[in-house]
Amino acid sequence: MRKSTVILACAIAVLLLAAAVSPRPTQTSYAEDRAEIEDLQGRYMFALDFHDADAYASTFTEDGMLDYGPQVKGREAIRKLIADMGKRAADEAAKDTSGLRPAVGRHNISNIVIKIDGNKAVGRAYWFHYGNNNPKRTAALDSFGNYEDEMVKVDGKWYFTKRKIYNEQVADWAYKGGNPAW
Repeated sequence: MRKSTVILACAIAVLLLAAAVSPRPTQTSYAEDRAEIEDLQGRYMFALDFHDADAYASTFTEDGMLDYGPQVKGREAIRKLIADMGKRAADEAAKDTSGLRPAVGRHNISNIVIKIDGNKAVGRAYWFHYGNNNPKRTAALDSFGNYEDEMVKVDGKWYFTKRKIYNEQVADWAYKGGNPAW
């Protein structure tokens, strides 16, 4: 009896060890994919606000498109757009003789809806921009709109293939459809 108990215990130990070291399945849950997509959206926003052109461009596929009115296609063209934006902001800050701290802006997103189908996803979200570009450097909501995103998962990582930005401050870029969230 004792010998069979030892054999059974060894068999259970081998099974537990095998389960612990076996590779995880490649399929992820909706919750895991959604969390990774929300992380993608957050990294995009921080990169935009801090003019980090490389991090911003890295949120897009190599042939991704940014459509904010004008369309910018390809990761390198998108990187250049944000690098130029950062350079303009630095140039403006250098010219400022007001003695005030530099004006900054921050983007926020909300009401995120996402549909995931395997390694592809579409998403919708509102965006808001707060800035302090005024003589007292007080915060003000100065722009808003919504995103329409197309995303793809490549080698386990989500990227934008297209991000369409609607901006309610600019008549030509304002959203003109019905409920964008299906």
